[in-house]
Amino acid sequence: MTKTVGKLKLDQRSVRQARALARKVGKPIVKVAKEHTTVSVERATLRLAGLSGADTEGVPWVNHLVDCVRGDVGLEHGVALPVWDALRRGEAEDLVTLAQKASAGSARFRLPEKRDAARARSESRRAVHHGITLIDHKRRERQRMIAEVGDAPTTPWIYLIVATGDIHEDIPQAQAAARAGADVIAVIRSTGQSLLDFVPEGATREGFAGTYATQENFRLMRAALDDTSRELGRYVRLTNYASGLCMPEIAALAGMERLDMMLNDSMYGILFRDINPIRTFVDQRFSRQIHARAGIIINTGEDNYLTTADAVEAAHTVTTSQLLNEYFAKEAGLEDWQLGLGHAFEIDPAVPDSFRIELAHAMLARDLFPEAPLKWMPPTRHMTGDVFRGYLLDGFFNLAGALTGQGILLVGMMTEAVVTPWLSDRDLALENVRYVMNAAGNLHEDFRPVKGGFIESRARLVLAETIELLRDIAADSDDEGDAPLLAAIADGTFGLMKRPPGGGKGLDGVALKSEAYYNPASDLLEGE
Repeated sequence: MTKTVGKLKLDQRSVRQARALARKVGKPIVKVAKEHTTVSVERATLRLAGLSGADTEGVPWVNHLVDCVRGDVGLEHGVALPVWDALRRGEAEDLVTLAQKASAGSARFRLPEKRDAARARSESRRAVHHGITLIDHKRRERQRMIAEVGDAPTTPWIYLIVATGDIHEDIPQAQAAARAGADVIAVIRSTGQSLLDFVPEGATREGFAGTYATQENFRLMRAALDDTSRELGRYVRLTNYASGLCMPEIAALAGMERLDMMLNDSMYGILFRDINPIRTFVDQRFSRQIHARAGIIINTGEDNYLTTADAVEAAHTVTTSQLLNEYFAKEAGLEDWQLGLGHAFEIDPAVPDSFRIELAHAMLARDLFPEAPLKWMPPTRHMTGDVFRGYLLDGFFNLAGALTGQGILLVGMMTEAVVTPWLSDRDLALENVRYVMNAAGNLHEDFRPVKGGFIESRARLVLAETIELLRDIAADSDDEGDAPLLAAIADGTFGLMKRPPGGGKGLDGVALKSEAYYNPASDLLEGE
């Protein structure tokens, strides 16, 4: 008798085959990631060692120091050995002073050898260990806070976005959203920050359709939501974005400031920001190792595929990406409870049986990843500006989330595609969520699709197409040879975006590691 999985009675052999193929496709990418470093990985290592601040022009000292080391000895050895060797030789008394002197041209770097290399290795590891210890402390602090004030009483967690550009305006809006029922507050970043190859410093008061992700902004918002958590008697989670050219650095800052969730997709930056694929895969592996250590839940970006590709025809690419994201995440140390795998309610409402197809896709994700807190995204592509139709669509989206047991539900706005939401829009959207969730209760416990019926058949078709796509990618031995996923990305397999491995932003910040490469953060995060 065939063994089955979940409410959809998926063939267990097919599920195992899909995961095996995802592993086969993903392993060469991990090999590539292990063989390279990037400027952002090296800057994140310096941040973990305690280097912060910026010059009068706003250029961070970590950027100055990495650029100067790279200019003297290259990036391929890492920055740890040259930097701590310079400190030992008396070039400066601390990292900040060394960065300042280096930027002024009065400090020089070399690649130490033998005993000097061993001493630099030991001292750099000791310094970075302080940052890892801080991340460990922040994780325990979260656990104590939840034990003290309580957790969100029900799932799905209600996830709501705020961002005015001014962190001091964001804070009262976030607190008001939490009081109105939001369990997770996401502070969306200023437009274009993902393409900045530096992390801004300090509390920021201006942005473009969002607020800059900075360490100080993280600290301020976390402190404010801690106050609100105590007031409400439930822990309110904070989310930001570890994506783009500074993914590893933002992950490190998030861990040190106790953020709870981070947007962190393996291919989003490649497809939708045209960031070099190798740069992205190297950065995402390091950032996910940080997230694993910090106990941060990642949110992946499969919903974005459906803003450019048809949600019915491309459904299998979403499932394929989810399986790849799962493989990459677990390889980096994340556990099932940290995998907020993304998917979305984006089928054209004019399609016959659109709601049934949405249920099939949502149930497929739920059955494939039963322990993951899936992130369910609201309709955006087919929101027309008709707020009444939009409010109804959001209601159906909320119902699909209730029926299929989603873990994280992003609040849909009926004014999507019209204006940045007003506070009153958010109140109405939260009212929609509350009504549906209260009325539905534990309806997902009662909901069972008909055996062999429309929903079950649709889900099995998508899984079969996923296996076929993964098999095709694994068999592809184009110019990329050892990493056929790079060829698939170049061909526009995901989101209809063609991104070759030799192009994209940030490629000049990638280096193939030398035999002398050393990074104490990687050693500590991998438990070596």
